[in-house]
Amino acid sequence: MPTQLTNAQIRFLRGQAHGLKAILQVGAKGITDALAAEVDGALEHHELIKVKVAAEDRDQRDALIDALVGRSRAALVQRIGHTAVLYRQSSEKRHIVLPRA
Repeated sequence: MPTQLTNAQIRFLRGQAHGLKAILQVGAKGITDALAAEVDGALEHHELIKVKVAAEDRDQRDALIDALVGRSRAALVQRIGHTAVLYRQSSEKRHIVLPRA
């Protein structure tokens, strides 16, 4: 089940993600098991990541982002153009403390 965030938490995370660079890219092969594992590891380590999706068609790009969010059990913080910002709280060590709901 994806993480549910309040509007205040989304605004906070968007501010935190502003300076981040995309660390992963979804290519022509789509979402493979290896990419899903990398996203899972990156979310566990960083909690907040940017992913670039290289699909020209907007509907295809949205479908890939939605599939990635569902598969990683993360929350979609923001989607701008080809870039999506994902958040999932780390199970071992929290780096980001969200504002209260």
